[in-house]
Parts: sequence; structure tokens; C-alpha cells
Amino acid sequence: MGKDWGSLPWLMSMLICLYTLVVWAGRKSPKLPPGPKGLPLLGSLLELGNRPHAALATLAKTHGPLMTLRLGLRTVVVASSSDMAKEVCQKNDHALASRFAPEAIKVDSHDQYSIAWGGISPLWRNVRRVSTTHLFTKQQVESQEFLHHQKVQQMVGIIEKDCAAKRAVAIRRVAFLTGINLLSNMIFSVDVVDPEASEFKQLLSSLGEELGRPNVADYFPLLRHFDLQGIQRRAAGCIKKLHQIFNEKIEERLRFRESGQPRCGDFLDILLDPIDAKGSKFSRAEILSLIIELYFGGSESNSITVEWAMAELLHNPAQMATVKQELSEKVGHQRAVEEADMDRLPYLQAVIKESLRLHPPGPLLLPRRADATVEIAGFVIPKHTTVVINVWAISREARTWENPTTFSPERFIGSDVNYKGGDFSFIPFGAGRRICPGLLLAERIVQLMLASLLQSFDWELPLGWKPEEMDMSEELGFTLHKKVPLEVIPMKKN
Repeated sequence: MGKDWGSLPWLMSMLICLYTLVVWAGRKSPKLPPGPKGLPLLGSLLELGNRPHAALATLAKTHGPLMTLRLGLRTVVVASSSDMAKEVCQKNDHALASRFAPEAIKVDSHDQYSIAWGGISPLWRNVRRVSTTHLFTKQQVESQEFLHHQKVQQMVGIIEKDCAAKRAVAIRRVAFLTGINLLSNMIFSVDVVDPEASEFKQLLSSLGEELGRPNVADYFPLLRHFDLQGIQRRAAGCIKKLHQIFNEKIEERLRFRESGQPRCGDFLDILLDPIDAKGSKFSRAEILSLIIELYFGGSESNSITVEWAMAELLHNPAQMATVKQELSEKVGHQRAVEEADMDRLPYLQAVIKESLRLHPPGPLLLPRRADATVEIAGFVIPKHTTVVINVWAISREARTWENPTTFSPERFIGSDVNYKGGDFSFIPFGAGRRICPGLLLAERIVQLMLASLLQSFDWELPLGWKPEEMDMSEELGFTLHKKVPLEVIPMKKN
């Protein structure tokens, strides 16, 4: 530690020199989009606060839907309108498809093997192709319907115990655990989480917390070797423990194969098989990184979406009554709701869409990086520039959405607008080649979870709180979650 701190005066001198070069370079680039001037060295970092998506939306009202910010020593271009999102994700998708990977995600070279964070490369294409083909196609998702139903009904069974004891249920937690065990069965054919003892959940949550912390090393590259905040160290600790868990599963599977036992036919079997005619296989590091990513991406976003949807319905009793009436009329209470029912539940689907519009799990998506200099709306985006799409701002554009801050699922009834990447006013899952590959699976699971929670129980706010008294404030870590977790009391249906 003493050695690190002794180098800081030299580092600060270098940073000041670099800052001078950045300012000089900026003066030589008059075609960059406009933006705030910012402070010396820090740029606009201090303006972002703990809700950067909202701060950037406010800045865009002054500087325009395509603006430039200096964040430390990095130049960042922010797109804050559907038109600019289309320019980035469609017209210039090829040149802007790489990623800016934060330092915490580079632990154990995770970014190099990542679908979400990796650059476009043959490895990236292979990993994405295998994942999509064996997990995320419509055929594969439909083939797993029984598993989806089984795990969601297990969730209902756990909540029934809380209902009998009149205990409040933490919605995000039960949805998160359900998502983890669903993925575990898809990958390993077994549960890896005991709902009563969720160490695995805590590891994933802790990793998410570290990835969501502002890291000075991301804005001042020379500091990446010092890890002054301990973020990389803590992220590495979480990843190491997750690797230990997954390595045990992999070694067990390899022993089964060697002993001649029949294949499980799950995703781990696919990953351990050759991926081409030459017999090439994924390395252990590639397999471990992909499994972590599947767990992280497939449980965190889904659980947050379910929590926000439940919170908005409880906060808006009229909409709650409408969705419950739809479930009662179209499905009833004699059997559990199924995925096959979803096409007959348009209001439930509209509730989820409206929740995603107001509370996109990734309000700034994952940052892109320019692989080549491109021109957008008469401005130049230089090569290596970080490009951010503010979907939170886009989904609240007044010119597109009437009463944009109001929770109104009715706006989607009879509307063709969807989140599949073609409507740039509504892209919570991204668009272009960087759209979330697990979109279809996420859609199915969120719909089934929410429908099951509403069909199986009535819900009551604790401590006699009234709907209008609910704290609906948000907090941005790695994802946009409810600042005060939703805890509500399940009641038996009358």
C-alpha cells in the first residue's frame, strides 16, 4: 500500500499532463457533438451523482440528443433520443458494436470471453451462436416450458409458507432465487440454491454491487493498476468463489462421462462437446465466464422487472384490479397459469411493457465503443470513443409518450410497439447486433412469474401503508433497482 501511495504525486503530474492534451485535442475536434464544459481533470463526473441516467437526461435538454461529455480522461458521447439511438444501433451498428469494458469486468479476463462485454470476434460469434442455438431460440425456450412451470410453482409453494405465517415476502429475492434455480437446471440439470440458504445468491449480488460502483480506474486509466477502491479485488473474490462452485460441477460431469454414464442433455454437455468439425472445444476459462454471465444476466434483470411491476401495481390499485380481473376471466383459479395462457392476457403483457418503459433494468444499456470514426447528425464520433444510449431518457420522450412519467399500461393496448429492437423509442433490451440474446427467455419467465404471483395471492402492504405512501424511488447500481426493496404480505385468495 505504501508503495502505491508513494507513486501518487507522479501519477497526478501525469494526469494533469494528459488532461492538458485532452483539452488541446478537444479544441482540434470542433465537430464533436456539443456538451458541458466540465471541470479541469474531472470533467462532468461530479454532475452525474447517484442517478446518472437522470442527470444525463437533464443535460441532454440543454445540449441536445447527441452530446459529448468528458468523464475524467475519457470522452463519452451520449444518445438520448430515439432518432439518435437508431443512428447508433442501426445505421452505424457495425462501427459502434464493440464495448467499453470497466476494469472490474476484466478480472480473470472475463471480458475477453463475454457475450455482453466482449468485442466482436470469432470467439464472440461462437459463444453467442452456441448460447442462442441451445438456450434462446423459440424452439428451445418452448421445450423448457415444463421446467419454467415447475420452478415458478416451487416459488409459489415457498410463498404459501409465508402466507400461512403472515410474513412479508421480499419480491426481488424470491424472483431472483427462482431465476437462479431455473438457470441451474438448464445448465447443470440440478438446483444450486437452497431457498433457505442463499450463499450463491449473495455471491452474485455482491458481484453486481462491485460492477455497479463508480470506479475511478474507469475514468483515469493510469489508476487501473492501483485498485484504490478495492473494487477489482472484491470482484475477483466473488468470481473466484463462483469458479470453485462451477468447477466442482464441471469435474463431476467429466467423471460421469468417463464412467460411461448417459448424457444429461443440458447446456453443460453442449459446452463440453466439440464446437466444430475439427474437434475444437471451449476452454475452461471460456466456459466459466459464460456460465457466470448466464446466471448474472438471467436472474438479476428478471427479478428487478418483476419487483417493479408488482410495485407499480400496488402503487396503482386501479391497474391492479384490471390485471387481476383479466387473470380471473381468462384463466380462473382452478389451475395454475401457464405460458400458453399469455396470448390471452394482453393487459398483463402491457403491465410488463410499461414497467420496462419506466424502469429499464439497464437505463444506459452497456456502453459501446467506436471501432472506426463515424459521422452522426453532422457530428464526428472519433474512433475509440465510448458511446452510451440513455434508454431511460428515450422511454420518457414527451414527443413519443403521452404523460411519460405516468404508469399507464393502457398505452400499449392495441399498440404494435414492442421491445424486440425495431422500435427505437422502446429498447430496454438494446437493439442491433448487441441486443440481449436472452430476450425471449426473459419475456417468458417474467410473464409467468408475475402472472403466478397475482393469480395465487392477494397482496397487502405492511404496517397499514397506503398505496400513495409507497416509496417508489430508484437506485442505480449495475441495474436500476427499487431503492427500498418491495416487501409485501401474501394473502389467501377469497
